[in-house]
Amino acid sequence: MPIIIRPIAPLLNPARKLIGMLSAFRHDRRGSLATVFALSAIPLLGFVGVSVDYSRALSGKTAMQGAADATALALAKQIAVGTSGLQAQPTFSAVFTRPDVQITSVDSSTTSSGSGSTVTVSATGAIPTEFMRIMGYSTIPLQATSTAFVATGTTGCVLALDSSADNAISMGGSTNVNLGGCSVYSNSDSATALTVSGSAILSAESIGAVGGISISSANVTTTDGVESHLQGLSDPYADVQMPPFAGCTETNLSVKTTATIDPGIYCNGISVTAGATLTLNPGIYYIDRGTFSVTGGGTVSGTGVTLIFTSSTGNNWATMAINGNAVINLTAPIGGSTAGLVVFGDRNMPVGTTFKLNGGSSQVFGGAIYVPTGAIDYAGGAGTSSSCTQIIGDTVTFTGNSNVAINCSSYKTKPFGPTSLRLTS
Repeated sequence: MPIIIRPIAPLLNPARKLIGMLSAFRHDRRGSLATVFALSAIPLLGFVGVSVDYSRALSGKTAMQGAADATALALAKQIAVGTSGLQAQPTFSAVFTRPDVQITSVDSSTTSSGSGSTVTVSATGAIPTEFMRIMGYSTIPLQATSTAFVATGTTGCVLALDSSADNAISMGGSTNVNLGGCSVYSNSDSATALTVSGSAILSAESIGAVGGISISSANVTTTDGVESHLQGLSDPYADVQMPPFAGCTETNLSVKTTATIDPGIYCNGISVTAGATLTLNPGIYYIDRGTFSVTGGGTVSGTGVTLIFTSSTGNNWATMAINGNAVINLTAPIGGSTAGLVVFGDRNMPVGTTFKLNGGSSQVFGGAIYVPTGAIDYAGGAGTSSSCTQIIGDTVTFTGNSNVAINCSSYKTKPFGPTSLRLTS
């Protein structure tokens, strides 16, 4: 990055005046030769002194710039991983090792846009002079500015959060998974963090994992390629808190014909049998223990709906089971505490709790299926270019045919994908 130190030309004016006086003195034949030489050495020593101070200032400025760059990148990385706590001043001080430079201020600012965030760090200080102080300049002011940009990926639609599981993302057999315009990622550092085997078919914008990727099927196509050993993706819904609840609106609800229900707390699950139709009015539905089950031929629909799976007792944690040929058409709310979430699993749920969403092509979820500790088994989706589905679990397994597309501008879901850091100035 360019190094800028204030011009030293003004500092040379006294030296130039002194040279003029000495020149006049040199032509005065009344002085001795020794005296002339002695006085002529003074400006030379002045020039040497200025050079020494300038060199020290240049070195100090370089050290400040390096510390500013490191601080900007550290703050940008913090944004990338979704954490907080770093401050510009202590971060700068931890990497700046020039005690002869007096740092007077370190400031930072962050601006965000649709493509990412920009972090700017500026530092000011001064270095004391050794020779130039005789000319009236006791310090040389220094300044360093650094700008880092963190670009946030936005095309993720499938994410396994488990940090170590084998086959955290798994597709095998004759599974056919079409991820229209979106990408699949695994946070596992396993050598088999993401596997595509057998005659499985996978089409995606990109495929990525923290660990290794095992693709033995020949039927894998991507737009942006396959990349292993990525940095882990942050949980896009980590800051969403589950709204509190108490009591039971209804217990052991079984729908065998046609029913419409309101938001509330449904204890011990909801079952929709073959041929029955259940309509959910907009709002939050707590499934407190038991199973939300829809058998083949059953229909469930609702707009502006969030299904929360939990347990008020810490046992018999609620889960979901959608069987083949069930008709599901649920979309998430676009406002409120659960905006963008159509399925929300309690984070206290045991890791590996099974969620089977196998409704086939007539199964449509608009929004995010978010079960951070759940083992999601998914087969379904209409896959139209206007649909929006995110699938985020501890692990995700695709079985059968699945179509997932991501066009979420009107669903209020949170985008996710790999981030990249770079210094811009």
